[in-house]
Amino acid sequence: MARIFLLSPAQSGGPRARILLAPGADFPLARAVRGPDGAPLGEVFSFLSGLYFRGKLTYARRFAQPPSGLPGIVVITPSEGLLGPDARVDAARLKAFADVPIEADEPRYLEPLRRDIGLIVDRAPRHTEFVLLGSIASAKYVDPLLSAFGPRLLFPPDFVGRGDMSRGGLLLRCATAETELGYAPVAGAVRHGARPPRLPRLPRKSAT
Repeated sequence: MARIFLLSPAQSGGPRARILLAPGADFPLARAVRGPDGAPLGEVFSFLSGLYFRGKLTYARRFAQPPSGLPGIVVITPSEGLLGPDARVDAARLKAFADVPIEADEPRYLEPLRRDIGLIVDRAPRHTEFVLLGSIASAKYVDPLLSAFGPRLLFPPDFVGRGDMSRGGLLLRCATAETELGYAPVAGAVRHGARPPRLPRLPRKSAT
């Protein structure tokens, strides 16, 4: 079974984006984003989103099973459709992301996304699964993906009822334990549910 993960984006115009783009920011990622080559999209979104996106990316890298000629991980962006996590993002590109709202009726978001989804559908074998690591409670992700992938669009039911931080923590734990979550079709799924029990605390690492 081939499997491609679709990662929902980070907020590109929030407080952490302002920290990253501040003229005086001198940490390595900020310097890279200001440089001519930019920084990998996965690293940038992990900084902007924190635990949630880092969990999604770590988990996807562990369990992706890409079909021949296609990536195993693609990231939904506000204005450039689907990009790989290693695509380089500079300050101008990140600011352009922040200018486009991710909304179900925003053509600057939807048109590039539908274009890239169509390219994947045309090239992916019929047995390919597409797993959304993101919220299925909102039409802004689900509607364009579901219309293209149909019953092959899956999600982890363990996400239902969890907040972003809990989802990120769950994904990191699964990647570390090499335990893949189960998936279910998005079509017909329960999109809202009761909050599950909190994840147990991880044991502290002993100091050496």
